[in-house]
Amino acid sequence: MLQTLMPLIVLLSWLALPVTVVCIVDDWLLRPQRAIAASARTARDAPLMRLLYGALPVLIVAAVLRLLLAERLDFSAVLLAITVATGLVWALDALAIAPRRSAAARAAGRDPTLTPEPGTVDYARSFFPVALVVLLLRSFVFEPFRIPSDSMMPTLLDGDFIIVNKYAYGLRLPVINRKILDVGEPQRGDVVVFRWPVDPSTNFIKRLVGLPGDHVEVRDNRIVINGKPLQFRVEPRKYDDGCYVNLSLAMERLGRHEHEALFCPVALDRQPVLPACNRRGVRGYVCGDEDAPGSGKMAPFVGDVPPGHYLMMGDNRDNSDDGRDWGYVPEENLVGRATRIWFNWDLRRSGGPLWSRIGSAIP
Repeated sequence: MLQTLMPLIVLLSWLALPVTVVCIVDDWLLRPQRAIAASARTARDAPLMRLLYGALPVLIVAAVLRLLLAERLDFSAVLLAITVATGLVWALDALAIAPRRSAAARAAGRDPTLTPEPGTVDYARSFFPVALVVLLLRSFVFEPFRIPSDSMMPTLLDGDFIIVNKYAYGLRLPVINRKILDVGEPQRGDVVVFRWPVDPSTNFIKRLVGLPGDHVEVRDNRIVINGKPLQFRVEPRKYDDGCYVNLSLAMERLGRHEHEALFCPVALDRQPVLPACNRRGVRGYVCGDEDAPGSGKMAPFVGDVPPGHYLMMGDNRDNSDDGRDWGYVPEENLVGRATRIWFNWDLRRSGGPLWSRIGSAIP
């Protein structure tokens, strides 16, 4: 439904900014003058302004929907802009505009207290502390993040909403991402949110496999770091959720983290539509056997992690766009460590939220 309305939402969201600016200027600076000149508590707005004030809530809703649906959005930049804008409006009104408003009312022979405060100022005073607190919490403490793909299965599912510890790897200024205080260092096995080196406007989430200076080899889903194979115990059961069929499971230990890894010893070149898959628009993935038509082993990976960089890989080893393809993540791209799942709801999956995942710690 929302995808069908997306062209209309985009159009209305583009109109939201100029209409908001016009309404703010009118409500903050011009409306009080009209009220004073009319010698009334309120003055009737012009037809155009009545139209703009009536359309404003709809335009703001459209802008919010577009922000929520955007795949590339820096919410810290949005929060910073809201904080700065509301703080400036509040401060400028208190220091300059309100005294002039009161002087104009007295010059017109009116009690300044009878001239109502503009709604713009009231909203700015109300929103500024809230926006500031949310900005500080989101920038320096915790940030919510939604899992957008299957690359971290079975640890994380598409539709998981997680909490990211922002101070785990040092405090960074919002938007410019400059570290201002060292707090801790990334540890092998951490599940990390980071800005994708190929396109820093996009956030990725993977598991940290290689630390700076490590020599890493990945062959047949087994990881060898500096010549030492990681603990890797294949489970007797297979993974089958109707969309992923006949995949192998293994318990793997990376540093202090023990977690499940999902892999396919022999990947098929095709992805058939599976009737048992309960996710709309998702093509199934069937793991083949050694003699499956079109089967082939995954290509091995061998690399040395450069200083100040990290190698990130998905737990869904054969279905992950990760560092084995696009390289290493520089330290300045780190966002934080994923700690816990606080909600789960994949809108493409039938059956609603998976309540059992709420509150689960991320190994």
